[in-house]
Amino acid sequence: MGEELQPIGEVTHYFNRIGVAVIHLWDHLAIGDWVQIYGGMTNFIQQVESMQIEHEPIDEAFADQEIALQVIDRVQKGDWIYPYVIE
Repeated sequence: MGEELQPIGEVTHYFNRIGVAVIHLWDHLAIGDWVQIYGGMTNFIQQVESMQIEHEPIDEAFADQEIALQVIDRVQKGDWIYPYVIE
């Protein structure tokens, strides 16, 4: 078995009407990365296509930043963000 992946962030808020999750990051995240969003009622994989900080588009974000991430499905506060490697 491979090593267990560690989460790179956590959902702190979700805006249902616009499909955006606010995420507190613990590691690097960039446009084009693939992530798995996982929680008690959440489990999906998506490519990072749109991120913002303070309503300004960004290409990458780093540990201890809080970002807005466009998500393809509903998420909940406390969901974890994991890196996803396509093999």
